[in-house]
Amino acid sequence: MKKALVSYFSASGVTAKAAKSLAGAIGADLYEIKPAVPYTRADLDWTNKRSRSSVEMQDSASRPALADTDAPIEAYDVIFVGFPIWWYIAPTIINSFLESYDFSGKTIILFATSGGSGLGRTADSLRSSVAADTKIVNGRLLNGRLSESELKSWVEGLAL
Repeated sequence: MKKALVSYFSASGVTAKAAKSLAGAIGADLYEIKPAVPYTRADLDWTNKRSRSSVEMQDSASRPALADTDAPIEAYDVIFVGFPIWWYIAPTIINSFLESYDFSGKTIILFATSGGSGLGRTADSLRSSVAADTKIVNGRLLNGRLSESELKSWVEGLAL
């Protein structure tokens, strides 16, 4: 496999755990995508229509600021991008991340964690945030305990 980076945004720690397992299984480097203003429990309360995550999902133009923009994207050919699924799509901080770097000619593999929905059309919804020659692949949900061999097998099946 080409040199890979596993980048992720995790609001509650679930996606962080999946990302660390994936990076360990495939020998990839790890980068955490962090918002400039951390999300609070109230922000993440999906039952409150005024919560930050709910408002963000209803306003697709919303782009939370990143805590930093020093991810070494240029050093990698393949970038795994992980996130929780919110309201059936990626949190808009993923758009912020993708729009902050040049992914030209690179391959992005999406992975997510979710309590109920799949990736759906997430790749399509993120397409406008990267260069036209960036390949975006809808990967898979990494819920639960996946073994190192399961993760390796999945990535090998991507034929990167």
